[in-house]
Amino acid sequence: DDDYRRVPYYPTKPEERLTEITPEMVQTIANVHTQFPEGFTVHPKVKPQLERRAAAILEGPIDWATAEIMAIGSLLMEHRPVRLTGQDSRRGTFSQRFAAIVDRVNNDAWVPLKHLTEDQATFEVWDSLLSEYAGLGFEYGYSVARPDALVLWEAQFGDFANGAQTISDEFVASGNAKWTQKSGVVLLLPHGFEGQGPDHSSSRIERWLQLCAENALAVCQPSTPASHFHLLRQHAYVNFHRPVVIATPKSMLRNKLAVSMPQDFTSGKWEPVLDDPAITDPSKVERLLICSGKVRWDLVAARDARGLTEKIAIVSLERLYPLAGRHLAPIIERYRHVTDVRFVQDEPKNQGPWPFTSVHLPVDLKKHLPDYDLVMRPVTRPWSSAPSVGSAKVHKEQEDLLLSTALD
Repeated sequence: DDDYRRVPYYPTKPEERLTEITPEMVQTIANVHTQFPEGFTVHPKVKPQLERRAAAILEGPIDWATAEIMAIGSLLMEHRPVRLTGQDSRRGTFSQRFAAIVDRVNNDAWVPLKHLTEDQATFEVWDSLLSEYAGLGFEYGYSVARPDALVLWEAQFGDFANGAQTISDEFVASGNAKWTQKSGVVLLLPHGFEGQGPDHSSSRIERWLQLCAENALAVCQPSTPASHFHLLRQHAYVNFHRPVVIATPKSMLRNKLAVSMPQDFTSGKWEPVLDDPAITDPSKVERLLICSGKVRWDLVAARDARGLTEKIAIVSLERLYPLAGRHLAPIIERYRHVTDVRFVQDEPKNQGPWPFTSVHLPVDLKKHLPDYDLVMRPVTRPWSSAPSVGSAKVHKEQEDLLLSTALD
């Protein structure tokens, strides 16, 4: 009996849920970013960032880190515990999060999201030791024991997650299949090809997708702050305790195109596929580009600069697995007449989503559009044994070629 009582209770979760929040929640989250204890000394470079965040929450535009803070804060006010751990998670590797503010005089820490309401759930945010293996292993175990909590483990760069590959293979991907052991752990893996070199570019999406079967885990690459927000809230309430791997951004954290407005958070839900909002007349579209993550905004900027906005539609796969054929089908219907369909990714051809998506997405789409054959031409970097090149010059050459191949 004692052993039985120690087994966590995994509550049944609904299949779908609106993930919007109330304007009152938005206001509360904004307020706590400008309220500090008496005598607390905020660093003069940090205080303006917090003031800008508070203003953006109310008026927009909202960037990625702010959207994440809003997701966490809203869950806390809905009595969902949240735990975030990583090697630089309090500040954020890219100085973007500031989940904890440190007094520059006495080194005390102030965590705004711990002071939302009197009856909120607990929020823990920790900077871990420099070990992916130990860090992810502990957070996986914590998520098993606390199925009611949103448990997030963040890699400093997505590349470094391979330091925890034993945990990923033996527990995260296959624990449910082997032992019916449930976990809802979320892996935040910074990802993006920006010329930083082979060990600071890739979260190895292809490896995660290779582990995907039986709906054992989800692999997502959101392209907007609101999409990331709704994904986290969706996972907290809907996912049946399966791990989620999220390829999070680096440069996109501050990309002026990759922003959302307050109304995107007070309405809507998680959308696994996003259509191109710039296309008002689908009949004028001559080429369809399917992509995910940061490259979406590279394509949008280059397309618009070429004056091809009406002729080229750019569709974003926010979720790579489970396959999103059902959600892609109505979008494909809009562009059914288009015969030039290309799949664009940052990664080399033997890496990234392409090896998995090229095989499985057309089959999944066929279930929902039986009379349509999805034929995609890949637009990628060249085959490579390393995730990326180590030369900024070669990176730029590859980037230019990638965009011209996709658009010209």
